[in-house]
Amino acid sequence: MAISNILKEPQLLRLSRLFGGLRGDFTGGLTAAVVALPLALAFAVASGVEPKAGLYTAIVAGIVAAIFGGSSVQITGPTGAMAVVLVGIVAKYGLEKVWIAGVMAGIIQIALGVAKLGQLVKFIPYPVTAGFTNGIAVIIFCGQLNNFFGLKLPRSEHFLPGLWQSITHVEALNWAAVALAVVVIATNLLWPRINTTIPGSLVGLVLATAIASSFHLNVPTIGTIPQSLPIPQGIPHWNDFGLIRELINPALALAALGSIESLLSAVVADGMTVSEKHNSDRELIGQGLANMIVPFFGGIPATGAIARTAVNVRSGGKTRLSGVIHGVALAIIVLTLAPLAAQIPLAALAGILMVVSLRMIEWEAIGLLMRATYSDFAVMILTWLVTILFDLVLAVEVGLIAAGALFIKRMSDLSLVKIPETEVFPPGTPLELGKEIAVYRVDGPVFFGAAERFATFLRDEPEVKYLILRLRFVPNMDTTGLVALEDIYHDLERHNCRLILTGLQSEVKQLLERTGLLKTIGLSNCFETTTEAICSISPQIACSQPVAADLKTKELMELND
Repeated sequence: MAISNILKEPQLLRLSRLFGGLRGDFTGGLTAAVVALPLALAFAVASGVEPKAGLYTAIVAGIVAAIFGGSSVQITGPTGAMAVVLVGIVAKYGLEKVWIAGVMAGIIQIALGVAKLGQLVKFIPYPVTAGFTNGIAVIIFCGQLNNFFGLKLPRSEHFLPGLWQSITHVEALNWAAVALAVVVIATNLLWPRINTTIPGSLVGLVLATAIASSFHLNVPTIGTIPQSLPIPQGIPHWNDFGLIRELINPALALAALGSIESLLSAVVADGMTVSEKHNSDRELIGQGLANMIVPFFGGIPATGAIARTAVNVRSGGKTRLSGVIHGVALAIIVLTLAPLAAQIPLAALAGILMVVSLRMIEWEAIGLLMRATYSDFAVMILTWLVTILFDLVLAVEVGLIAAGALFIKRMSDLSLVKIPETEVFPPGTPLELGKEIAVYRVDGPVFFGAAERFATFLRDEPEVKYLILRLRFVPNMDTTGLVALEDIYHDLERHNCRLILTGLQSEVKQLLERTGLLKTIGLSNCFETTTEAICSISPQIACSQPVAADLKTKELMELND
């Protein structure tokens, strides 16, 4: 009897984990769907297409990317960054050509994934990503002034003429629309103090719609949404090679932005969960398939959505099933609540997007870059300005060129640094003392090109409880290296591993002090020499003897080759 119980126990444990995971996926997917509903409508309007296209995109792309993508918890759908690109393409080419460009973008993304180029996104420096993210936020905010004021002005191909148009026609504003937008903004900001389960955007949307309907306010609404599921349809002229040649640039822009945003979102999701990390190449293939398929259902190009992915993870989502549930839940909502959605004021969607844009601005990144190095801050400002004045793809290109020039400058400065012979340490890295203590020597500056490899290399020691970084030969560090070091600290903290720094040079130490990271890590975890650090955590070692003699040298590996 006892033996049979023992045999059954693992099965019960597996069933318990299975149903526990299903419950988390159901909760995460359902919550993500509730959050996605107003955003899908809002981003469709911001893209210059009908609101139903946003819902169809969230349903179809969300399910396809969840099944075939490289992240277990990623939620895919319309996003603000993609809306910024799409509004110009829709205004210039029309919706049917956007469908063709979307299919082409999907093919490009699949090709990038098959060629195993997904890792390249990790080489985009932090100031560049911060710059174009903040630029997107400004464009989204200003692009909603038309709906915020209740104006019915034609859409402009570029954001600046549209902004000027809204400002010059402000005397014709609709005060009822402004009031509804303010109600939604206030609800978004204040509701989390009352309840954190139901999103404030949804509450504000329902409240504004109820007010507009009850008082019969004369404000623009989103119009009729079909009470039906997306149905496969044909795409006109998709085999016209002249048209394909005309749309190659928009397709490249959509593919580049979709790939960058999706992979960045997947990286953020990795930091929120201790489960398996995402596969960059598979994620590109999954996103590419989604963008290839969704135009045939009347949708628009989509990307991984950071906010909805975060909601999914925080609500318990752990597997791909959560993304599928998110899409199915949205489909059920469309079938049951579509008639009510027709009464939603455009001003309410404007209020939601304005709050989203304000939250998109990386205030911490701006403060960090201002305190860190002026050169990195200048790269962020340059990328931000090019994003606003021109377009996102050009902004990334200019930002990468500027960051590359700074990197060459830093490397040329490094060639003048001479390390005294008395400081030379045998180049065997990493070093290890037992299984719980690992000592790593890092040579050269921690710059953006080595930041990801640096971080990944240090995270491959799950049994280590004390990780010592010997930074005596690190003369300088840029912001991306700083962020990588902070990520390493938090990652190790989650795994109950203590991070210890030794041999900090004055420039690196001042940078850590200015940004507050030194205080976060703790002065008690900083030592002048590696010997002192090891003796502090292993008092049994005879500290008068050279510690290097007691360390077992593992396989040699250079961090900055």
